[in-house]
Amino acid sequence: MNIGTPQDDRKCETRNYMSQKKYLTSKKGFTLIELLIVLSIIGILAALGFSSYVNSVKAGRDARRKTDLQTIQKGLETYYQDVGSYPIGSIPNPFCHPSGCASAQYLPLLPSDPSNIPYVYDSSDGSYYKLYSCIENPNDNGPGVNQDGYGLDCSGGGGGGRCNPCRFGISSTNTTP
Repeated sequence: MNIGTPQDDRKCETRNYMSQKKYLTSKKGFTLIELLIVLSIIGILAALGFSSYVNSVKAGRDARRKTDLQTIQKGLETYYQDVGSYPIGSIPNPFCHPSGCASAQYLPLLPSDPSNIPYVYDSSDGSYYKLYSCIENPNDNGPGVNQDGYGLDCSGGGGGGRCNPCRFGISSTNTTP
């Protein structure tokens, strides 16, 4: 049996002490600078994601407005085929034949703006109509869109809405928006 010398025992103790010291002084976490960099990167990505989300929501509301006006337009054209003129003043809700809803119902319920901003209807003599709505996306340039506005206030009369002036319009075939 070979028993180690006291020098061998001291070498083992020194090695154990050095490995314990190395373990205790080794780097085990993140520095404050590293944490701040990571948090700022996460913040930048969150801001980009949020702005994309907001733009998507605006585009969705604009698409709904356009679809709503096209639905109303179809009802108005059917009404014109039956009656020979367009409603004067405003579109009744529900949108029915002048003799009553039993005769013909064109729209059981008029669509409403997703932001509760009323659509603007213009028909002074029943020979034409113009429908207007707001558009929130300042970069939209599709058919019927006029980013300068059509000269009407689409905020419901209050003037403080998100969507004044009216920037989207459709009309009967015998006039332009």
